Formats: sequence, structure tokens, C-alpha cells
Amino acid sequence: MSSLQLEDDRTALSKEALKIAFLDDLFYVQGKFPALATQHDYYMALAFAVRDRMLQRWISTAAAYTKQASRTVAYLSAEFLMGPHLGNNLINLGILEQVKQFVGELGLDLEELLQQEEEPGLGNGGLGRLAACLIDSLATLEVPAVGYGIRYEFGIFHQEIIDGWQV
Repeated sequence: MSSLQLEDDRTALSKEALKIAFLDDLFYVQGKFPALATQHDYYMALAFAVRDRMLQRWISTAAAYTKQASRTVAYLSAEFLMGPHLGNNLINLGILEQVKQFVGELGLDLEELLQQEEEPGLGNGGLGRLAACLIDSLATLEVPAVGYGIRYEFGIFHQEIIDGWQV
């Protein structure tokens, strides 16, 4: 039995498992095949494949915190300027080299795919960057934490003061 068969399809980290997940997500999630896929379609397929591996770890951590009745820091900020995630997640999962290899085998350029990621638009300055740094620090210290923000229908918060009142 190969090592691929011993690994769960959604959490396996081998090059071949990642390649299969990528192609499956391209077809089954994006509804594309290579002849019609855009760079953005490839980016999304990779993002979904990585998300599956991140999600398994996130659920496992949340379950452990629940079992231990751990307290969790809830940090509310009007903005979060987190920056790009996919490249960091490849590094954090230890799969950057595997992904570079299989993406190259498919005739794609990983750097071009990573350039497809847009800034989430959850902030535009110091407050958002500060909130992101605080969340990073809590994670580094292994403090259970979650960041909460305000979702705006049209992007960044806009306020006006009319006759001394916020509108």
C-alpha cells in the first residue's frame, strides 16, 4: 500500500496527495479543467487544497481547547490588516517545496499563483496592522485567541459627523 493510500485525502501533505487535491479542487470546486482554467482558478484550487489541511488542524485545536475548558481571548478591532495568507500557510504547514514541485510539474509558476491573492480589505492602516500583530503575537505565545471585526457592506468603514452626531 502506498503512503498516499495511508493518508487522508483532505489532510495528506505529500507532493502527490497535494497535486491530486489541487486538481480535484480545480475540477470539482472551480468547475474547470486545465485548458480553460485561469491563473485565478489555479490560485483558488490551491487555496482550497491548503484550506482543507489548515481546517483539520484548526478543528483539532478548537476541540482541545474545548476539552480543557480553556479561556479564549476575544479581540475586537475595527480593522485587521493581515496581509496575504496562502504563502504563509504553505510555509507554516511545511509544504512549500512539495507545492513548488507539483505546480512546476503542471507547467505553472507558484509565484504567479501567489500574486493572485488580494488583500482582504479589512483595514487600511496602523490600527489594522496593530491588530494583526497582536493576533500574531498571541498565536506565537500559544494563547487561544480569536479576532473579531466589523464587516462593512462596501469595504472600509466610513463615518461623518453632522451637527455633532456620528452618522
